[in-house]
Amino acid sequence: MNSTDGYLVDTSASATGPLLLLAHGAGAPADSPFMADLAAALVEQGVTVIRFEFPYMARRREDGRKRPPDRQDKLLADFREHLEQLRKGPGRGRRIFIGGKSMGGRMASVLASAAEFSGGFEGVVCFGYPFHPPGKPDRWRVGHFPELQCPVCILQGTRDPFGKPEEVAAALPAPNPVTIHWLEGGDHDLLPPKRQAASQADLIREAARLAAEFMAGV
Repeated sequence: MNSTDGYLVDTSASATGPLLLLAHGAGAPADSPFMADLAAALVEQGVTVIRFEFPYMARRREDGRKRPPDRQDKLLADFREHLEQLRKGPGRGRRIFIGGKSMGGRMASVLASAAEFSGGFEGVVCFGYPFHPPGKPDRWRVGHFPELQCPVCILQGTRDPFGKPEEVAAALPAPNPVTIHWLEGGDHDLLPPKRQAASQADLIREAARLAAEFMAGV
């Protein structure tokens, strides 16, 4: 992993593999243990991962004060800026995907539903999509799914309080280009119960494998 101009870059040995611009979730930074483990697992699958931080998280890194996420329009503008830098720089001539953990994945999916979508990336990968706030299944965040302009892959734990299999199946609008892979026992951080044989590391590796297969097939 290299830190370059505020980015965390985990480079795959594959010179022709996909590039994934990966955003963090609402409460944890780009170098959180989950993000670091996920990036390492993706690299093992031939994916180069470029992690970045939204402005509110960058300010928290500077002064240590926790802040809520910026407004959606500011998050999306920042995501677009990082995408353009990637397209003009290391991503030139490469297959680019965008995605993120929780909120970061949601923002990536919103970008993919924009009317002005210009084909600047091949698809979206979401790790732990926040389908609704925990305990509030009446506040769904899938209204933009029918407008998605490219394939989207969601890797979701079956115990995730932000959206479980039965309720997601009932609420997901159709048609849409979304593929969901359910990881048995995982919570929002893909942490399974202690009684389960598979560990969090196992589920993260499985999520990375499925994500890489998705990117290879787009």
